[in-house]
Amino acid sequence: MMQTDQRILLVGNKSERISRLSCVFEFLGEQVELIDFDKLEAYTKQTRFRAIVLPSENQGKEILQSFAGVLPWQPFLLLGERDDIKASNILGSIEEPLNYPQLTELLHFCQVYGQVKRPDIPTSGNQTKLFRSLVGRSDGIANVRHLINQVASSEATVLILGQSGTGKEVVARNIHYISERRDGPFIPVNCGAIPPELLESELFGHEKGSFTGAISARKGRFELAEKGTLFLDEIGDMPLQMQVKLLRVLQERMFERVGGSKSISADVRVVAATHRNLESMIEEGEFREDLYYRLNVFPIEMPALCERKDDIPLLLQELVSRVYNEGRGRVRFTQRAIESLKEHAWSGNVRELSNLVERLTILYPGGLVDVNDLPIKYRHIDVPEYCVEVSEEQLERDALASIFNDEEPIDIPETRFPSELPPEGVNLKDLLAELEIDMIRQALDQQDNVVARAAEMLGIRRTTLVEKMRKYGLSKD
Repeated sequence: MMQTDQRILLVGNKSERISRLSCVFEFLGEQVELIDFDKLEAYTKQTRFRAIVLPSENQGKEILQSFAGVLPWQPFLLLGERDDIKASNILGSIEEPLNYPQLTELLHFCQVYGQVKRPDIPTSGNQTKLFRSLVGRSDGIANVRHLINQVASSEATVLILGQSGTGKEVVARNIHYISERRDGPFIPVNCGAIPPELLESELFGHEKGSFTGAISARKGRFELAEKGTLFLDEIGDMPLQMQVKLLRVLQERMFERVGGSKSISADVRVVAATHRNLESMIEEGEFREDLYYRLNVFPIEMPALCERKDDIPLLLQELVSRVYNEGRGRVRFTQRAIESLKEHAWSGNVRELSNLVERLTILYPGGLVDVNDLPIKYRHIDVPEYCVEVSEEQLERDALASIFNDEEPIDIPETRFPSELPPEGVNLKDLLAELEIDMIRQALDQQDNVVARAAEMLGIRRTTLVEKMRKYGLSKD
């Protein structure tokens, strides 16, 4: 498995020029290692370095020409003139005399190149499993995964921004489970769902008798999240007086329970989230500016689903698999249905899509969903409804079967339909047609010409009733 290494490799025989470059790099805070030409292959077999520097003449030039092509993910720099060596991963030449602007610019090129090529570096199995809940190939969601990777190993406070239903808690859980605190608890708190007068007790706990109903001491969420992560969802709904107390905890890493005087240390990482515009709230005096800057150390913005509609097929696949693994059946979608879903506005984002998949799994377990099977609001493609064509003879056979198989006989008016077969006989086809027409008219009259209710009254499907009405030239009026 390919690993990343932040060292810079200086390749070549030790010389005054190489030593001088090494000193300058170390002065800039870089980690440097000098190696011989014959060791380069072993070093690069399983590792990608921040940069590899080779002299542009003689042996260095020959080695570079052979290595640049087989290591496309590795950024190279030349020491000396570049000449005619061409490759996308040879990012520039270090010219003498050495100077700060030139070296920092080239190192920045190497950094950007490494970030662009980061999908070539596989992630751990656990991390891949977690990221499945952030599926998608769009630039927006790929950037979110990259930011999670960057911030997870640090202790920085993270602020996740985005519309409701975009998956902000999913991001928070990913940050926790690939961080050094993964063995500690992950404690979520929805600040908007807890009454303001109870929020302080919920976060910091309370002592026995501190207020009416406090019959025993109770730990708060900060204590429960010790050595783990506390996720403060909908932080924008937190009352101003609580914002002051939260700011103090974030600054001092100490708090007291409600009704207590003992200071308790808080070894907790805080991740906050909101769908509200906190900067506008600051201008309106609804959110503290100092708390905002304390929380907004590392912002991550979740893209809305309407901004990454090409991810919908992958999201459907993930959501269907999740429902199936929970033992609730599996549903599939036609390409037309997927294209129709991609046209939807998705104001509820991924949460709305997840709810739709669950609903369709109940309606069509193991089935294949087409456009006309979707709820009306999700039908953005005009597709004629498929109707089963049944021959007139089959309809007559069904009508006869329904007459003779009924447990309760149909009340046929004697004046129109004889109770006994007359000697001259009858035209059974016309008689049955007249009977059907009469029953359909009665059902429509009794149900105020609502076809669906009339069909229910007759014990047949709506589409069957519509076919019969078309056959006999009947209308709802």
